[in-house]
Amino acid sequence: MLSFSPKTVTKELLAGLPERSRKVLTDRFGLSTKSEQRTLDAIGKEYGITRERIRQIEHHSLGAVRESEAYKAHAAAWEDLKRAIHALGGVVAEETVLAKVPKNDSERNHIVFLLTVSHHFNDKREDMHFKTRWHVEKELAEAVERALSNLYEAIEPTRLTPEEEFLELFAKHLKQEGVKNRPGDVLHHWLLISKKVGKNPLGEWGRVESPHVRIKNTRDFAYLALKRHGSPMHFVEVAKAIEKLFGKMAHPATTHNELIKDSRFVLVGRGLYALKEWGYEPGVVRDVIRSVLAREGPLSREEIIERVKRERYVKDATIAVNLQGGMFTRMPDGKYALTK
Repeated sequence: MLSFSPKTVTKELLAGLPERSRKVLTDRFGLSTKSEQRTLDAIGKEYGITRERIRQIEHHSLGAVRESEAYKAHAAAWEDLKRAIHALGGVVAEETVLAKVPKNDSERNHIVFLLTVSHHFNDKREDMHFKTRWHVEKELAEAVERALSNLYEAIEPTRLTPEEEFLELFAKHLKQEGVKNRPGDVLHHWLLISKKVGKNPLGEWGRVESPHVRIKNTRDFAYLALKRHGSPMHFVEVAKAIEKLFGKMAHPATTHNELIKDSRFVLVGRGLYALKEWGYEPGVVRDVIRSVLAREGPLSREEIIERVKRERYVKDATIAVNLQGGMFTRMPDGKYALTK
């Protein structure tokens, strides 16, 4: 992406500094061959001075580089770096810059140093809502952040949205902030600035606090496996789907235990589980019959069997047996009702 060598430019920018200033910047940004970044405290102890004094040296040294002839001599490099940031969207998370711009890992710290020392770029540090990011246009950066905040507020807490649809929703919020017609890759880069929205392993977006996005355990993987399947699955099949979709080993017995504990899943047959959000009600067959009758009123035996089999994978005889007992009353017309 860059036509110049970040390491070469860095070396030439540092060459005119006094030895201590050069070493402080090298250590702070990890510009040595080891790429090791050191803290203010660690450097201060080495020189026998305070961390605040090291901070002052760092600040003064960066200013000295900006005023140097070497800095002016690399005007083409700054323009090249500006084009790279513009290509990524003009405002971009630092982690995205480091994933896209350097040719290899050894250039990463040098890119951060060049962004920091150049007057063309401004950074905003990580906070509760956004990751560390760089921008070349303040107004654009603020508009993108407002759109991301509004996008988060518009998302239902547990909803998952396919990426294409999510990008369209984000584009609408951007348009409301005056930002129009950006390509999908730029929208994706902007989404990565947010710490509040994220994507799960199946490429679906939502709020990061949702267990459907931030996957933590077998239950969350099971949820995604069932959602992708779209219909009830046996717990053995759920375990196999977890391994196939996500490359995670899931023992069937362990998966079964996790499904039992989580209210997102409903046991609808022998070892068969469905998602509650599909409309399945928890409970045994008798509980389902009671719910059906409470909702629809008296029904015939055949009607009850038909309704229950929408929610449970059981035999007709099993449903009929559960109609016996004190919970249900057979009326003179042959229909069943809840016992008063």
